[in-house]
Order: sequence, then C-alpha cells, then structure tokens
Amino acid sequence: MSLVLVADPIAEDGLALLRPHADVQVLAGDRAGFERLLPDAEALLVRSETRVTAEVLERAAHLRVIGRAGAGVDTIDVDTATRRGVVVVNAPGGNAVAAAEHSLGLIFALARRVAVADASMKRGEWRRSAYVGTELTGKTLGLVGLGRVGAEVARRALGLDMRVLVYDPYVPDEHARRLGLEPTELEPLLRAADFVSLHVPLTENTRNLLDAARLACMRPTAFLINCARGGLVDEAALLAALDSGQLAGAGIDVYPTEPVASEDPLPRHPKVVATPHLGASTVEAQAQVAIQVATEVLAVLEGRPTQFAVNAPSLRPEDSDFVEPYIGLVQMLGKLATQLADGHIRSAEISYRGEIADRNVTVLTAAAVQGLLEPISDVPINLVNARLFAQQRGLDVTETKSTMAAHYTSLVRITVNTSSGATSVAGVISDGRANVVQIDEYELHLPPTPGYLLVTQHVDQPGIIGLVGTLLGEADINISSMQVGRRTARGEALMLLSVDEPVPPTVVDRIRHAANIETIKVIKL
Repeated sequence: MSLVLVADPIAEDGLALLRPHADVQVLAGDRAGFERLLPDAEALLVRSETRVTAEVLERAAHLRVIGRAGAGVDTIDVDTATRRGVVVVNAPGGNAVAAAEHSLGLIFALARRVAVADASMKRGEWRRSAYVGTELTGKTLGLVGLGRVGAEVARRALGLDMRVLVYDPYVPDEHARRLGLEPTELEPLLRAADFVSLHVPLTENTRNLLDAARLACMRPTAFLINCARGGLVDEAALLAALDSGQLAGAGIDVYPTEPVASEDPLPRHPKVVATPHLGASTVEAQAQVAIQVATEVLAVLEGRPTQFAVNAPSLRPEDSDFVEPYIGLVQMLGKLATQLADGHIRSAEISYRGEIADRNVTVLTAAAVQGLLEPISDVPINLVNARLFAQQRGLDVTETKSTMAAHYTSLVRITVNTSSGATSVAGVISDGRANVVQIDEYELHLPPTPGYLLVTQHVDQPGIIGLVGTLLGEADINISSMQVGRRTARGEALMLLSVDEPVPPTVVDRIRHAANIETIKVIKL
C-alpha cells in the first residue's frame, strides 16, 4: 500500500477515504517521525503549517502527490515539485463559504467596533457613546479578486444592500455585471470603497499589492480586510497608514510569517481586529476540504486524472467519463510514434478529430507528450512534467482540432517529424478499448496489450507470417496478437506482432535475414 504522510491536522472525514487504500500516518507535531518516513512516502498532506521546500522534496524520492487541504499553495515549492514530477493538488472550493463568512465577520466587527467594545466590557466599563459604529446598508464594498471566496462575499454583501465594486483582470466584465457587481480598475476601487476586501492568491505579481501609494488612495474612513494571504499588503505601510489616520482600521486574518511573533505590532494595533488565520476554521469547511483533497490524492495514487491539480492538467467533471479512456490511448500512441520514428524528434503534432475535438483535451495533450518522451528519457515523465521536459528538449508540440472525422466518431493522430521525415500513428476508442487504426499509410486494427510489439516492414508475399512465427516460437517468444496492413496485394506491408517478452537482437537479426525484411523494430509499450 502507498504510504501517505499527514503532516498537519486534517479532518478524519478525509483520512477515512484514504485508509482503505493506503497506509496513512498522521504525524502532526511529530517532526522526527516525519523526517524518518519522508523518503518512503508517495503522498504528503499538508495545511498551511508545513512548508514543502525544495529540500523536503529532495528527500522525498518516492513522492507522487502533495495535497493541500485548502486553496493556497504558497507554502509549497510548486516549481521544484513540477520538475520532479510531483502533482500538487488542493481543495479550492471547500472552504469558500467559511472564508467568505469570516471576511464578513471582520467587516461587521470593524463597522460596529465589536472587539474594542467587548474589551471595554471585560474591564468593567459601560461606554456606549465611545463605540458608535456605522451601518453596512448603502456602503460600498470593494472586492479585489472574484474567485470562489470573492464571489461568496459578493453574494452576501448584495444581500446586505451594499454596492459592490470588483477588480479582477482575469474575470470578464460581463460576468461581474451578471452577478450584480460593478467592474472597475484597482485605484478607482480603492478611492470609492468604504471597505476593501482582498481575495487573490499570493504570487510575485500580487506581493505587496497594496503598498504605501495604493493605501494612500483609500479614504480616511475606510477599512481594509485581508483574509486571503499575508504578503498582499505592505505591513509597514499599513501600520503607518493606521497611525497617521489615513485608514480607519483593518481586519487581518493572515500574515507574511505564521505563527505571528508576540512582538509583531500589527495584530496588537488598536485599530486592527486580528484573528489567527481562522478563515477556513469551521467544522464544516475542515470536513469538506479534507474530503476534497483526499479524493484528489487518491486519484493520483490510482493513476486517474484530477480536478484540482495546481501544476498538472485537470479534467472537468463533465468531460471525465468521455475523455478519460483516451488518456491511455494517447500515451500509447506517443510511445509508438517515438519508437517507430528514425532520428531525433524535432516536432510533434497531436490532432483531434470528431467528437473528441469538442472537449477540453489539455490533459490528453500532456499524456501524449508523456508517451513521446518516456522511451527516450532517463528521468520519470508524467502528466506534471511532460510539457516542461518537452520544452527543455526543444520539442515543439502543436495541437490541432477538427470536429470533422472521416471514418470514426473520434480519432486522435500523433505525427512526429525528424530529419528522416514524418511518422504518423492514429487511434480510436472502440467499445471502451484503445485501438491503433493507422500507422503512416497502413490501415489496421490493433488492440495493444502491455508488453512488446515486433514491427516489420516488408514486401507482402506468402509464408512471411508463418516464417516469423516459427522463428519466434523457436526462441520461446509467445505471440498474443497479430495485425497486417498493406497498400496493395503483394506490395509493401506492415506487420505488428504483440509479444509477451522482449525480442533479443540475435532473434531480430535472424528474422531480418531469413524473411528478407526491410525494416524491423521492437517497441516497448
């Protein structure tokens, strides 16, 4: 069974899905146990506490998947994981409601001065006039980011009769307007909003997104809320804005370094309502993200495509049943094309014809590239790193689509180009099984099986099949299936023999000379 390490607290709802299929070791707080078992782990589950660095990945020689029980992956070295072929999956929607409600909770706390009023009461005071708040009805909320969490905040804010502005350069304006929101640019949003709430990932482009200059755009009566990621706001600039009266206050749930140092001035500031990264901390959200990430991890361990891979192509649920059978087909076509071609492959074209062309085929193209590279690579190739390694090898990969297919409902063709010319292999899914239906100009129908193919190109004449079969039998090599394609009777022919064992070079030479075969190759599937 695969070894799964759980480095941070994960709800049992998700772990229960993994236990029947894997050896699940919960090591939250047990650093020594983590270090001891890491080299043998195939899966690693984390939240925000454990940092998966390049050093961690170097020691995890058998790691296949990292599951983040939540949305953000800034604590994971995704680039190194990709180079090592490790899938990074997350649970982007499982805690959206919880995070949205926490954002609204901080907005309410700031508007009605809940935290300071509570502290005053606990000191035995009764100061009603000191803590007069503001209503949310009619106020303007500025959302920076309209992903899952941002959209949930927007829905609730509209229910509070707030005007909602949104800045998200990756969301079409029409979509925002359909939701009842007003799309705008960042600076106009900051100038107009009474409350600004951040809902974007932390990247090099968004780090310190709100710096001193942008904070200066905000109204002195405005409040800033950050339940997304620490690092989106320049903390020094935020403290200066709060001290100077440039901002009325801030609600902060996330920090650049967690846990926060006891002497950190931001959470202790009198104008800040601070919480210790509680956005996803609800019973419901923890169960949901645990189930979601466990499902994703299990898919990777079982060799199935995922829905929420950060660094690998994913399958949408609506495409899964139709597209998934093609993954094995295109991997096999890629292996065939590379091993049939003569010379260094300079470029490859993956062509989709018929119904398959109407689907999202990103995962299929990655699988095809994986098949192309596996026979010629000395490092493991998978859906995660296939396109990266193709780029590093200078392999130009193109993808074409057409809903027109001449003889089949759906057909996939892979064509590779070398200095010696082009080699083309095409296949279909028939009755749920992969079949090779064409190699170059030769029509055939081969359901490939695991093992090896002996491929011969020769002049069609009586006795060739029997002679090759006899020579293989004498070498104790079993044939599981056979196909012959030819252009004309007694003309050029292509024969494919599926065999259970590799064919030794001495047997290959014997067949070549005895049957006067022009070209003969052994291909590993």
